[in-house]
Amino acid sequence: MISRILESIFFRKATGKAGRYARNSSRLFELVRDVIGKLQTIGFKGNLAEFQSSVQLLLRMVKAYASGEYRQLPWKSLVSIVAVLIYFVSPIDLIPDFLPVIGITDDVALVVWLIKTLGDDIAKFADWEKASKTINIG
Repeated sequence: MISRILESIFFRKATGKAGRYARNSSRLFELVRDVIGKLQTIGFKGNLAEFQSSVQLLLRMVKAYASGEYRQLPWKSLVSIVAVLIYFVSPIDLIPDFLPVIGITDDVALVVWLIKTLGDDIAKFADWEKASKTINIG
């Protein structure tokens, strides 16, 4: 399924937009807001709670990059994340979102693929995030 998504016109369009979004912090923040809105609208529960956590991690990465707090994210990784998030918020993609349950299957598959593909970059970000949230008392 993932190869069909990656080769689809819908994902190619998202990838085409991703570079322009990644160069513009305000567009990145708008994208984050749109993704949060979709997550709230759909309300992922049960087995999909892990999916929501993965998307929230990607959102934190994008926000940290857009704000200038975290710039260690490779450009290619940032563009991949942004492309997946653009695809996610698009109502018309390989499997249209208005189809109950099955409509988000492609979105879930794409996010799972991205998390596996960017494992090292995600681990580095998670370490940075943990260290930046730690208060040094001594």
